[in-house]
Amino acid sequence: MNYVYKLHTRLIKTGLHKDLLSLRELLLSCAASLPESLPYAISVFDRIPSPDTFAWNTIIRCYALSNPSHALCLFSKMRRSGVSPDHFTFPSLLNACARLQRSHELQSLIVKLGFDSDLYVQNALIHSYGCCGSVELAVKMFQEMPHRDLISWSSMITCFANNGCLDEALAVFREMQLTGGIRPDGVTMVTVVSAVSNLGALELGRWVHLFIHRNDLELTVSMGTALIDMYSRCGSIQEAIRVFDEMPSRNVFTWTALIDGLAVHGRSREALGIFYDMKNSGLRPDFNTFTGVLVACSHGGLLEDGWQVFESMRNEYGMEPKLKHYGCMVDLLGRAGLLSEAYEFIERMPIRPNSVVWRTLLGACVNYSNLDLAVRVKERISKLDPYHDGDYVLLSNVYGGAGRWVEKAGVRYSMRESMIGKKPGSSLIEVDQVVHKFVAGDDLHPQSEQIREVLGSIIASVRVSGYAPHTSNVLFDINEEEKEQSLNYHSEKLAVAFAILSFDDRRNIRIVKNLRICRDCHCFMKHVSEVFDKEIIVRDRNRFHHFSKGSCSCRDYW
Repeated sequence: MNYVYKLHTRLIKTGLHKDLLSLRELLLSCAASLPESLPYAISVFDRIPSPDTFAWNTIIRCYALSNPSHALCLFSKMRRSGVSPDHFTFPSLLNACARLQRSHELQSLIVKLGFDSDLYVQNALIHSYGCCGSVELAVKMFQEMPHRDLISWSSMITCFANNGCLDEALAVFREMQLTGGIRPDGVTMVTVVSAVSNLGALELGRWVHLFIHRNDLELTVSMGTALIDMYSRCGSIQEAIRVFDEMPSRNVFTWTALIDGLAVHGRSREALGIFYDMKNSGLRPDFNTFTGVLVACSHGGLLEDGWQVFESMRNEYGMEPKLKHYGCMVDLLGRAGLLSEAYEFIERMPIRPNSVVWRTLLGACVNYSNLDLAVRVKERISKLDPYHDGDYVLLSNVYGGAGRWVEKAGVRYSMRESMIGKKPGSSLIEVDQVVHKFVAGDDLHPQSEQIREVLGSIIASVRVSGYAPHTSNVLFDINEEEKEQSLNYHSEKLAVAFAILSFDDRRNIRIVKNLRICRDCHCFMKHVSEVFDKEIIVRDRNRFHHFSKGSCSCRDYW
C-alpha cells in the first residue's frame, strides 16, 4: 500500500492524476496489493471520467478476488455503459463464478462474443468448471483445445484432483510429459503431490519428488509442505521429517503438516515437541495446529498434556476453541477410559455437540464395553443423524462383546427396517506404481483365485502362532464358521495376501483403508508381521498402524 500512496502522490504533484494512462498504472498497483488496497482502487476508478475496457477489467479483477458477486454486477454495469469486454475480461469473471459455484452463467455469452476459442478464456473455463464439479465439461473443453499451455495442463490436473479423480489427474500429468516442450512449474507439482498423497502411493510419491529435484524446482514453502503431507499420508514419516529439515523457510502450515503426520503415526511425544519448537520459533499456532496437537495427545494417551494444550488456546492465545477441538478432548477422555467424564464434558460444552462428537464417545464405549452408556449415547445420536450406518455397527459391536445376541440381532433388524446398509470396506495397495483396490468379499481382481488361495495359506500359518478370529464384531446373524469366512475376506486381508503373492523380497507392505481397522484385522496383521517377518503399514480412517514383529505402533490403543 505504501507504494500505491507514493505513486498517487507523485501523479498529483506532476499533474498526471487525471491522465488515463497514469491512472491505469495506479489501478494496477492497487490490484497488486489486494485486499488492503480495494477501497483505494474503488476511489481511483470512480475518478476516471470514462473508464475504458482496461480500467473495467482491472476493477473487476479486484472484486473477483474479494467480492465475486459484485464483480458480476460490475460486468453488467460495464456492458450497460457501452464498453465492450475483451479476452482479459472473462478470466476474472470466470474466477468469480468459480467462487460462487456458477460456472455456466457466462458460457453462452462467451460463445456468442467469440471468446470461446481464446486460450486464456479456455483455461479459465476449465478452472471454473473444475471448481463447480463439472468435470465432464472441463474434459470436453480440454480435449477440444487446438493449443494448450502450462496453465491448460495444470488446470486440468487440478480439476481432476479437486474432484477426487486422482488416477485421472496423474494420467494427465504423465500425458503432459509425453507432449514435450512444456515444463511443469511449482504450482503444477504441488497439485500432483497432493493427488499422490490422497492415493497413498509412496513409490509414486518418491518418483514425483525425484522429478521435482531433477527439474531444479525450488523447495518453496508450499512445495515442502505438500511433500511433508504426502510422505506422512503415504506412511513414511521419516521422509516427511527429512523434507522438513531441508526446507530453508517454513510457515505455520509447514509446522502443522509435520505435527499432523507425527500424530497419525502415533509419535505423540515428538508431535508435542514440534509444537513447542514452533512456539519458540515465534510463529503463532492456528486452529488447525491445535487440532493436530490434540489429536497427537489423544492417540498417545497424553491426558495431562492434552488438557494443557486445550486450555492454552483461550488462556495464552485468546482463541475460543471450536467444535473440532472439543471433539478432540472427548476422544482424549474416551480413549483414556474416562467415559463418564467425557459424557459430562459434552454436556457442559458451550457449543452444541454434533453427531460426530457423540459418535466419538460411542466408539469409546465400544472399546471399553460400556453397554449402558453406549445405548444412551446412541439415543442422542439418533436425534441428530438417525441413518448413519457406523452407529449401528458400533452398537452391534457392544452387544456382541457382551454376548447379548438378541439385542445384536435387533440392531441388524433395525438397519433392515430403516434400509440402512453397512458401507463396504475397501483397501488400496500399490505394486510397481500401480494402485490396486480391494473391496471386502469381492472377487473382481484378475488374480482373485490366487489371492484367496494365498490368503487361506496365510490364515492357516498364523493360526498356528495363536491367531483366533474375533467373531463377536460380525454384524450378521450367522453361524460361527460363516462369521469366520466373513472376516477372512476383509479388504485389508485380501490386500496383504496380494502383496505377499506379488513381492518376492522383504519390502514393506503399505495399505490404505477407507474405514477404521477392526479388532480382528488388527490382530491378524500383528501375527502376519511376526510369522512372515514383514513390516505392514495400514493407514485407516483415523491413523497409521505400523505392524512389526507381532506388535503395533498404536500399542493397541486406537
